[in-house]
Parts: sequence; C-alpha cells; structure tokens
Amino acid sequence: MSHILIADDDPSIVAALRLFLKSEGFKVTTASSPAEAVFFVKQNDIDLALIDLNYHADTTSGQEGINLTEQLAALDESLAIVCMTGWASVEIAVEVMKAGAGDFVEKPWENERLLTVITNQLKLREQKLQNQVLNQENQNLKNELAQSEGELIVESAPMKALLAQLAQIAKADINVLITGPNGTGKSLLAQHIHTLSSRNNERFVSVNMGAISESLFESELFGHVKGAFTDAKENRIGRVELAEKGTLFMDEIGNIPLPQQAKLLRLLEEHQFEKVGSSKTQTANIRLISATNANLDAMVEDATFRQDLLYRLNTFVVRLPSLAERKDDILPMANNFIAKAAKRFNKPAPSLSPAACDALMAYDWPGNVRELSHTLERATLLAVSEISPEHLMLTPSAAQTPEILEQTTTKYQGTMDEIEKAVIEQRLMEYQGNALDTAKSLGLSRSAFYRRLDKFGI
Repeated sequence: MSHILIADDDPSIVAALRLFLKSEGFKVTTASSPAEAVFFVKQNDIDLALIDLNYHADTTSGQEGINLTEQLAALDESLAIVCMTGWASVEIAVEVMKAGAGDFVEKPWENERLLTVITNQLKLREQKLQNQVLNQENQNLKNELAQSEGELIVESAPMKALLAQLAQIAKADINVLITGPNGTGKSLLAQHIHTLSSRNNERFVSVNMGAISESLFESELFGHVKGAFTDAKENRIGRVELAEKGTLFMDEIGNIPLPQQAKLLRLLEEHQFEKVGSSKTQTANIRLISATNANLDAMVEDATFRQDLLYRLNTFVVRLPSLAERKDDILPMANNFIAKAAKRFNKPAPSLSPAACDALMAYDWPGNVRELSHTLERATLLAVSEISPEHLMLTPSAAQTPEILEQTTTKYQGTMDEIEKAVIEQRLMEYQGNALDTAKSLGLSRSAFYRRLDKFGI
C-alpha cells in the first residue's frame, strides 16, 4: 500500500482528496501547513506528496509551495511530489518542476487524471529506488569480486557431514553463526546456506566487519542521507536495506566495537533501524549469517562482546574445519585453482606432478583454503606444463618457530611492499591464521591489519 501525504490548508479539499485516495487503496496522511508536511516526511515512509502551492502567507504566487517542494526533495530525493493550485500558469509549473516536483495538477482536478498522475509518479519512484539499490549492489560486487574464493568443493567426510547438516537447517530461516580459522571459506559456506534457503531468489549481501572503521559502521550497515556528515554528498543505501527479504552475511563479527553491538542487537530484536542523519524508522526483513575466527564465549567473559547479542547470533552454530582436517579436499581444490588461474593468465593449465601432490598433502596449511589458492595461483604462473614442489615454494610451517620466522624475514630481499607482505604471511602462519592475534603481534589495529590484507590479497 503506497503512502500519500496531502498538504493543503483548505479542509474541504483535504477531505475530498483523502476520501478519494483511500477509496483507491492508498494510505493517506494529511497536513495543513508546510511545517506539518516536512514533519511527516521526516518521521514516516511517504511515497508521494500531493501538495498545494499556496497557504496562508499569500494566495497566488505559489512561492510557499515551491519552497516546500525544495525542502521535501532535499529530505528524500526519491520522494514523488505532485503540486496542485487553482492559480496555474506556465511560469509556476516550470518553477515547481525545477524545485523537484514530478508533475503539476490544476484545481479543480479530474479524479481520473489525478489518479493517472499519481500512479505514474509512484512507478517512477519505484524505478528510482530500484536503480539506487542496483547501483549500490554493483559497487559492492565490484569491491568483492577480487576477494571471491571460488566454488565450494567437497570431497572429505567432515565436509560432507557438515553439508548434510546444513541441508536440514538452511530452510529454517534462523540465524547461523559460522566459526573456524581464517581462510577456511566461511563466506562460501554462507552463500551455500543462502542458496539452500527459502530466500534464495533474493539478494545475498556480505560485509566484512573487520574492514569497517567504527566511525563508518552505521553508514555501511544502515546507510545515510545526503548531508548527514561532511562526506555524505548523496544518499547511500546500507547493507541491511540491500539485503531486504534476502540474506545478510557479516564476516568477522567479533570485530564489531562494543558501542556498535547495541545497534546490531536492536536490528535483530526489533527488526528496525534508522539511516544516519534520519529520524525515520525503517523495518528490516533479513536473515543474518555471521562468521568469526574469534572465541565469542571468551569475549563475553572478557566483557568485549555482548552476551545478549551472541544469543541472537548463535541460534545455530556451524564449525568449518581447517584444511588440515579435510585433507581429501586439498587436491580437488588445487586442480580447480589451477584451472581458474590458467584461464586468468591466458595459458594452458599445468598438471600437478606426483611429488607436488605429495607436498600439498604433507603441508599443514596454516592459511587454509586462502593460502592454498594463492600458492596454486603463483605455481600456475611459474610452471610451464607441470607443477613441481619447487613451484609451490612451501616451507614446513609446523617446524617453524618465531625465531626462524624473524630470521627468514631479516634475510628477505625485495621491495617494501614485498617485505611487508612476507612478514604478514609469516606472522599469520605463526599464529595459525588467527587474525586478531596476528594484528596484535604486529602492533596494528584491526582495521589497519585488514586494510593490509586487502592491499596484498592475503
């Protein structure tokens, strides 16, 4: 049901319009002054404003209505605005269109024409909203494309058992928390759950909470209106609104600062939120899947994570095994990564030599699937027809100690970026892929550490 605001200082006109529009199935709110109209648009989800151009200040110039049109258009750039007046002229019509109105109707109006105008303006509004969503979604997809880990490949018994379990709970539309080490493919598993769910025809929207600064949390999640802060030069649709009727995947959920956890809790409990800079409450219909490599129970004990939020997140908990626990998946994944890398490098796909297969199976894979992907990408680039252990450049990670790692780093030759990437990769191995511990050991904040991961493609 579309919501229409009628703004006119003539009670008889308001009553007639209200009766007519309600009979056509619209929800109607009325205002008798520009100030009331502004108030209702700020506080409610109004789809179309049908406003008079002349109020108490004068009767013919239309300036009050033109000013109101500008105010309403500034408050909500997607709001459909139709102006009405009994003192019509070409000049006034041009002015209101410049101010942001979509159409102009003269008094006395014909019901059939008024209904046609309203219907057309509501269709244009819907198209504008859809374009905003698609533009934001396209931008998100561009940002995430380089981080895509490929398809879910399952050959091992632990993963087959896990997928059988997920097939039963995916359609239950409950919140799911995925745990496990970094690089195991938690985002792929989240997409798999979405595909099996009753929401699979709607959007799957993901956001890495570790890469979002505290100051941008609300804007990223809930969106903002134009002018909400210095850099807010246009309206932004947040991830929650993008995921409406679909699935929202929040990776690295343990990285949400404590002050922001209350805002997420409210979203999950009340299914409501406000955009930054707006007092208008919006409803949300989403399924939340979250993931973390942190021990949230320990964080609750340390008072760094809210227990009530954890209860909302962990309706069902899935632990994704490390690659070392699913050895039978290593070679099928490796061949898949080789084929994709060869296609990207526009070269024939090299095969894995028996010795290379043995090396892959013997390695501990502290960086899990992500490390396997990067290893095979590099090997595919270096090899001609066959990948040998030399192309893999694997080191016995289990035998490495912090002292050996520091010595290796000291001897490393290359650019500053290459040295920094090597240090991060080695430190991740030292801490078994735990991002938070690795960041602390390097003296980096969470956001700074994740920016470096994104920069180096780790």
